[in-house]
Amino acid sequence: MKTLTSAHSSSTLVLLMLLIALQATTALKNDIDIYSLTVESKISSRFAHTVVTSRVVNRADTVKEAAFQMELPKKAFITNFSMIIDGVTYPGTIKEKAAAQEQYSTAMARGESAGLVKATGRKTEQFQVSVSVAPAAKITFELVYEELLKRQLGTYELLLKIQPQQLVKHLQMDIHIFEPQGIRFLETESTFMTNELAEALTTSQNKTKAHIRFKPSLSQQQKSPEQQDTVLNGNFIIRYDVNRTLSGGSIQIENGYFVHYFAPEGLPTMPKNVVFVIDKSGSMSGRKIQQTREALIKILGDLRPNDQFNLVIFSSEIAQWKPSMVQASANNVNEAKSYAATIKAQGGTNINDAMMTAVKLLDKSNRQELLPSGSVSLIILLTDGDPTEGETNPVKIQKNVREAINGQYSLFCLGFGLDVSYVFLEKLALDNGGLARRIYEDSDSALQLQDFYQEVANPLLSAVTFEYPSNTVEKVTQENLGLLFKGSEMVVAGKLRDQSPDVLSAKVSGQVHKQNITFQTESKVVEQEEEFRSPKYIFHNFMERLWAYLTIQQLLKQIVSASDAERPALESQALGLSLNYSFVTPLTSMVVTKPEGLEQVAEKPKEDGRGHLNLDFFFPPETSSESPTLAPILAPHAILSLPGQSVDRLCVDIEHSQGPVNLLSDPDQGVEVTGQFDTTQFSWIEVTFRNPQLQVRVSPEHVVVTRNQRSSAYKWKKTLFSVLPGLKMTIDKNGLLLLSGPDKVTIGLLFWEGPEPGLRLLLQDTDCFSSHVSGNLGQFYQDVLWKHPGGKDNERTLTVQGSDYLATRELKLDFQEGPPGTEISCWSVTL
Repeated sequence: MKTLTSAHSSSTLVLLMLLIALQATTALKNDIDIYSLTVESKISSRFAHTVVTSRVVNRADTVKEAAFQMELPKKAFITNFSMIIDGVTYPGTIKEKAAAQEQYSTAMARGESAGLVKATGRKTEQFQVSVSVAPAAKITFELVYEELLKRQLGTYELLLKIQPQQLVKHLQMDIHIFEPQGIRFLETESTFMTNELAEALTTSQNKTKAHIRFKPSLSQQQKSPEQQDTVLNGNFIIRYDVNRTLSGGSIQIENGYFVHYFAPEGLPTMPKNVVFVIDKSGSMSGRKIQQTREALIKILGDLRPNDQFNLVIFSSEIAQWKPSMVQASANNVNEAKSYAATIKAQGGTNINDAMMTAVKLLDKSNRQELLPSGSVSLIILLTDGDPTEGETNPVKIQKNVREAINGQYSLFCLGFGLDVSYVFLEKLALDNGGLARRIYEDSDSALQLQDFYQEVANPLLSAVTFEYPSNTVEKVTQENLGLLFKGSEMVVAGKLRDQSPDVLSAKVSGQVHKQNITFQTESKVVEQEEEFRSPKYIFHNFMERLWAYLTIQQLLKQIVSASDAERPALESQALGLSLNYSFVTPLTSMVVTKPEGLEQVAEKPKEDGRGHLNLDFFFPPETSSESPTLAPILAPHAILSLPGQSVDRLCVDIEHSQGPVNLLSDPDQGVEVTGQFDTTQFSWIEVTFRNPQLQVRVSPEHVVVTRNQRSSAYKWKKTLFSVLPGLKMTIDKNGLLLLSGPDKVTIGLLFWEGPEPGLRLLLQDTDCFSSHVSGNLGQFYQDVLWKHPGGKDNERTLTVQGSDYLATRELKLDFQEGPPGTEISCWSVTL
């Protein structure tokens, strides 16, 4: 596998990701005690300044080694690191990479144990420093890093990865958010939180600011009173968005610098012409091609009727689905889905000819004037390997594609797996107005592909440019930003001239359906300066650093596409800014000197690499003649609580069903539950909420939550605690997923691993149902008439909406606590 640079590894992800993983390598087993761990993140206008402080003590009577280890976002730049040992500060020094490497090599030559920190993961990169600690000595580690939070599918996301590996006496996270535009919504989610631990979480919010604090006690951190192990091992996530106007522009000013955010509301989606170029070479066989087929079928279903599309499937040979672009009609989409389902992996990798075929398809439609007026044309390439057939020289392929596209279309490159030449794909995309993204080979690869498509599925504006009065501003970042997609945001920053006017005005121009459109925005300089000067929770002078951060990121992108003659000047400019503002970037490193004179070098890693009613209030229990030992006691497919009835639970089993079935629908509650029943079990169950807009789809493999067109996959028995406006979503250690909220019916979902394993469903708080509830399960919340048919005491007839159901008193397994389940007596109905 090639080692690749990655300033753009997560491309235009509009999200806020701060991942913290802090731990002592051997924790208390090594007598190194982390007695304090704090994280403070100050977010001012999407720019996050995060300080992580870890205090440890050596409680042994011999020298021990303590390690500070953490993960941070790939888009973040480390700006400072220091160790304080016995009152002496040992700072990290940021240097040009070549100088840092020389210093590191010199230390190695002396036999000192210096170490390069290069580890990189899916969304994060790792930083680690270890140091010897004398008996009873205390050490303080402090790391600072900064990141611009980019908007993805309408959301910024802050993700803290908590992993102390031991109980910590003082553990605290404080996240301060200040957004002058106003905070539109705020959500939290955790993969380790429980209802008990959630008591340590407090959230306060007003129009423009929010404060989230997590401060668990020692007892709350413990797995159990008998164990000294911590439950804190997972992700803590904060998601939010800001208020916007139709003009979509917000200019904010601080200390002589400005930032201009642009994300207009209410624009219609432009029609698009998209060619999917799919690698089906032999290396794609197995899970890769299976997930590609699954994702492609879902993506095709999301095309809009006014879109045009085609498929180019390639290995050694090139095959195009249709001779020309076709309308995304229902018939064409269904035919394309059938075609995609037959794709099999075999052969080599002829990327050059596949790309030429895709460009020719669009060129042909352009010449014949068959593309919709004002539409946007996209090419999406998915491959998992280097070119092995036809033209195999990456430089020549890049030249061929650039000349063929000639600025007419945008190219997006998806690299599947770790063996793909990412640098080749990144340059290919950046040369042609797009971006590259790595798709990680994992159980959620299909979701990664779908999420990427959603990012580019709804173009709003093309040829977007920003203009400012030349006598007002200087040192402006990139002003020609191309395509704007729904749910994203464009950001420009700059410096005001010394004699700037009282009002900063800006004009943003673009095209919608080939018609020019202009947005005018202005901001009062003094008023803005005052807004950012007073609050104590703001990291001050951040806007100048934001400008430097953005400029460096843009220079790093330009370096990827630059010629050999242009590259040195760009690198020199990016290096100068990195050193001046103390950023660890791909051009700089941080040398960490230890007390014993040893050194470690930190570098920017490179890409390539519930309550129940009383039971049996009126009905007598089953008689002893109905012995439950004569047959195995099984868990029903669904358990329904029935408020107002003479029995609190109804156990429902489904014998057979063809196609998806409406299990539950309540328009007043804004909830719908559907499921697919195959033979004896559900293959999937889907819950859709109207407010907040959320879809939860469960299968035996995992739980998929879709919010704002973005999907996240969770594994059963991996705990989750998510608080959205008006809805709470939790998964406990037994794998029970509960969806609940004020004045909402609680819906429970579980993958049952006991006898007759499969998906199970339960309903609680059902007194919240409205009179309009319907569906196979919802019907039991209408007027239900219970009749005693005579003969057997353990049989009743349920009459609901003109249909009669035989209910039998039986022992069933309550699956809510997981296997082996608890025996309950309930009335059992088969549908």
